[in-house]
Amino acid sequence: MRTLRNLFHSTVVVLTLVAASSIADAGPAELERVMSDYWAYRLAENPILATSFGVAGSNHELPRVTPADEARRLEAEYDFLARAKALDTSGFDDAALMNRDLLIWVLNDSIDARQLGLERIPFNSFSGFFTGALRASRGLRYTSVADYEDYIARLSAFPRYFDENIANMRRGIDDGFVLPRVVVDGIAPTVSAQVTEDPEDSALYDPFRDMPDGISENEQERLRAAGRSAVRDGAFRALGRLSRFLEGEYRDAATTETIGASALSRGEDYYRFQIRRYSTRSDLSPEDIHQIGLAEVKRIRAEMDTVIAETEFDGDFAEFTEFLRTDERFYASSPKELLKETAYIAKQIDYVLPGFFNTLPRTPYGVVPVPDAIAPNYTTASYNRAKRGGANGGAYWVNTFALDQRPLYELTALTLHEAVPGHHLQIALAQELADVPAFRQSLYFSAFGEGWALYTEKLGVEMGVYDDPYAHFGRLSYEMWRACRLVIDTGIHAMGWSRQQAIDFLASNTSLSRANVRAEVDRYISWPGQALSYKLGELKIWELRRHAEATLGDDFDLPTFHDQILLRGALPLSLLEERVRADIARQRSN
Repeated sequence: MRTLRNLFHSTVVVLTLVAASSIADAGPAELERVMSDYWAYRLAENPILATSFGVAGSNHELPRVTPADEARRLEAEYDFLARAKALDTSGFDDAALMNRDLLIWVLNDSIDARQLGLERIPFNSFSGFFTGALRASRGLRYTSVADYEDYIARLSAFPRYFDENIANMRRGIDDGFVLPRVVVDGIAPTVSAQVTEDPEDSALYDPFRDMPDGISENEQERLRAAGRSAVRDGAFRALGRLSRFLEGEYRDAATTETIGASALSRGEDYYRFQIRRYSTRSDLSPEDIHQIGLAEVKRIRAEMDTVIAETEFDGDFAEFTEFLRTDERFYASSPKELLKETAYIAKQIDYVLPGFFNTLPRTPYGVVPVPDAIAPNYTTASYNRAKRGGANGGAYWVNTFALDQRPLYELTALTLHEAVPGHHLQIALAQELADVPAFRQSLYFSAFGEGWALYTEKLGVEMGVYDDPYAHFGRLSYEMWRACRLVIDTGIHAMGWSRQQAIDFLASNTSLSRANVRAEVDRYISWPGQALSYKLGELKIWELRRHAEATLGDDFDLPTFHDQILLRGALPLSLLEERVRADIARQRSN
């Protein structure tokens, strides 16, 4: 079988021989070729990405991540960057200029990551290579023998893929580039929990439970037997090996005295890169961000005190948050109750969306519990995008583990953020854009996506979906949580904060449950810089909205502004600001 990688590399030799100087005058047509070649490269190198976009030919594969593979990718990306920079842009319209600027941004980011060797820490407390492998084929349609054989082959590729990642992690051990032990201790049990005594008890076996009638009974039995073997000898074997590595060799090498990125080999460069990657800004130092966070904490605290006064609660802030954490009225009594309450809130929001948005996505979404095996160490909720041509819509995952840690008063803000008009609306619209090159449909800039989702939490006030002061306090607590992230992330990774110092700061300034506080702090430790993206992105979107309101006055239209933010797909904040300000200027002149 000729794979996408085979097909790509059969032509890449010719492409890389094209000198950058010879294409300087090629113009828009050459830009289209560069973008098309780059997208073919991405699909060839990442079979999981190809699967998510419904591209046939690689559903049987997992990525290859050896040092030789990484070196090949680095060389290819330098070639793409040279081609993009050499283009003569004199004949480009605004859309073409934006496409080129985006491609250059993405390539520079990827090159910087490869030069830093980030593959040596290929996971964090939220996600990683093993969760990507576990989800790679989830949501696909299985209608033929070939579909099942592809899935069996992918399960059988787990050992090779996991071994390559473990080898990279061993290089990290040698280089002093490893996660702290407190993070490893939280992640290791979630890996071992994936392995069940009987392969048929695993979610990995799900595609074989109800096979289509078009496949004969003999073939079904053969495929089920092969599936059981692939789960046991492929996926379980790899997961077991990773679990033993994490609990032994990697844990022994993991840091115990320090938790910050700056303490690692080339740590300061690493943290600066993480800030740039996740904030999509290069003009802010850790100290700048820390001060922005402290100012936001002060402002939001004043708003929280006002809401507490509205409830007529007899006590101070600490007593009020303890009341919220412990009163039974604020917690569901069963997983089903939590999911039902979440779904009810989601439909309330769906009902009012047309008043705030001109453009809504066609792709639906559902409320889905976080899988039991990963729930104990998983965050409160998350969004998982729909696979192109898959059997399911987007999934708003809600954690039903430890119900006494999942307060109902936070559900409205959580649903706005993870589902609509937050992540699902933004990501589904980006996937459905018809007038952008394919590589842009896959882009996700954290400052844009998380900033947008946090913006929508406050937008919910205008939408009228917060129905009591406790829900309003929940929203403010979530906003405070994101402001605290600016303080804590920079505190941990640039200023020497301890884990307990971070836990105390978050617990004393929000109503987050104690379990969520600990999980969140460990997430910030394991994933430097990502936590900064929410508040920095949200602040930029509100800055642009206030500029539009002040510039356009009575001509300001909120649904139109939302189109201006969303309908180009994900953008770095600098490009977003440039384009939206140009839109506003054009509106004013018309």
